Amino acid sequence: MIGLISATAAGATARDRLAAAWPDRTRVYEGPVGDAVRAAFAECEQLVCFLATGAVVRLLAPLLDDKRTDPGVVCVDEGGRFAVSLVGGHGGGANELAVEVGELLAAQPVVTTATDAVGVPGLDTLGFPVEGDVAGVSRALLDGEPVALEAELAWPLPPLPVSGAGGSYVVRVTDRAVEPGEREVVLRPPSLVVGVGASKGAPVDEVLGLVESALLDAGLSLKSLAELATVDAKSDEPGIVEAARRLGVPLVTYSAEELASVEVPNPSAAPLAAVGTPSVAEASALALGGELLVPKRKSERADGRPAMATCAVVRRVARGRLAVVGLGPGARDLLTPRAKAELRRAAVLVGLDQYVDQIRDLLRPGTLVLESGLGAEEERARTAVAEARKGQAVALIGSGDAGVYAMASPALAEASDDIDVVGVPGVTAALAAAAILGAPLGHDHVSISLSDLHTPWEIIERRVRAAAEADIVVTFYNPRSRGRDWQLPKALAILAEHREPTTPVGVVRNASRPDGSSRLTTLAALDPATVDMMTVVTVGNTATRDIAGRMVTPRGYRWQAAQAAEEGAK
Repeated sequence: MIGLISATAAGATARDRLAAAWPDRTRVYEGPVGDAVRAAFAECEQLVCFLATGAVVRLLAPLLDDKRTDPGVVCVDEGGRFAVSLVGGHGGGANELAVEVGELLAAQPVVTTATDAVGVPGLDTLGFPVEGDVAGVSRALLDGEPVALEAELAWPLPPLPVSGAGGSYVVRVTDRAVEPGEREVVLRPPSLVVGVGASKGAPVDEVLGLVESALLDAGLSLKSLAELATVDAKSDEPGIVEAARRLGVPLVTYSAEELASVEVPNPSAAPLAAVGTPSVAEASALALGGELLVPKRKSERADGRPAMATCAVVRRVARGRLAVVGLGPGARDLLTPRAKAELRRAAVLVGLDQYVDQIRDLLRPGTLVLESGLGAEEERARTAVAEARKGQAVALIGSGDAGVYAMASPALAEASDDIDVVGVPGVTAALAAAAILGAPLGHDHVSISLSDLHTPWEIIERRVRAAAEADIVVTFYNPRSRGRDWQLPKALAILAEHREPTTPVGVVRNASRPDGSSRLTTLAALDPATVDMMTVVTVGNTATRDIAGRMVTPRGYRWQAAQAAEEGAK
């Protein structure tokens, strides 16, 4: 919950805007400001104070205890010009909240946390438990000192400006129960899965004690525990459910049929008779693959009675992450926030060199950039997938929407289910051009590439003819190059067999870019020699009109029917 506090009418106005926008996330605190701040600080995870920063500092000072547990606090000035992340930038989420508040109130977010200011991800913001000299190692990263990355596990991390080896500072990625050394930070990835089996009525303390002792004896960190797993029949077993709750991890269940198909070293007749599978602990831990670190073991009871719980520990295989990102048509303001976030999250960026140049300034320090020239699409796709299979966080970029005549198709053809794939949509050239022309895509429309490098011309021609006969608006991609100068005239001639010479045609070059240009002409007047590979050509259907210099295809044809009737009456 976010506590909202204000002192003046102007502050209350901004406060109420926030409360109206986030009714389920916020709570307004009325009354004397000091009392309101103290109450909100005790009851809420975050605060937004519409007060002077000095006043907020004085009110907060006696309340601050530990940056890992204190609420995040954002301060908004009376004029609503700035949203300042005051305390709890990372641990309390104030930095992100300042950005959110700024977007909603049209205020400038002010974030002074050192790592955020220079684009280096904070070691305590990676989503993993972190131990050790976080401040010292972070300062070394900021100062450009050598920091070694010792990754005992491959895991998709954001870019870190590390040296790889050597240096007096270390970032270690491990699930082993090791203590951080001097000038060292240990990151605990969620790599461990514990499969659990239990008799009916097994006490939670017995289940919990078994899990903790299994990890401890194997030299593994409880902080890297990702989940408990068991069979569906035990999904509501109180001892297992409560153990997962106390450990702060999800409980994942599988059907007996799924578990029976998992090969395990220690099958047993007892669970087969009880729940329909020869293994619960080992099979549920191994259900999604991985390395069995601790085979099935039973709990031990002080009174000597039979064990009521079993468990097994598996180290899951790290799944790399491939984000296929559409950069839009080129203008920075048409690059989506989601695309920007993925670019900053990726430790490895793969793309065409000219596209990399467009967004190089958005990359975080330490990002590995793998760029290549024109004509290497399949090679880039293979490279991106290969990097993801190493456990990396990868972004593969393409112009427009990466799924439209771009990199998503070759990449997904290479990718299998051993990596996670995320698609990030982008504004296509056709959409950017249409917005400039007016509303040419107001009804059914189709995009056709005239490049016959990958598609035989016979197929392209058949598609153009089908669109012509169906009276569909057509946008041509890759319309004409020095080596392909006859395809566009041929395609236009096919359309002309079914459309009037006066049919509007929009020609847009470098849509949305500073050197962009556009013009509205007709099917008869278009000179193909004025078109190149940086151009998209949109040909209207029989209903498309030039209205006040804008290309418009109506959503329905009522006006056309009325116009025809009027002309018939004449």
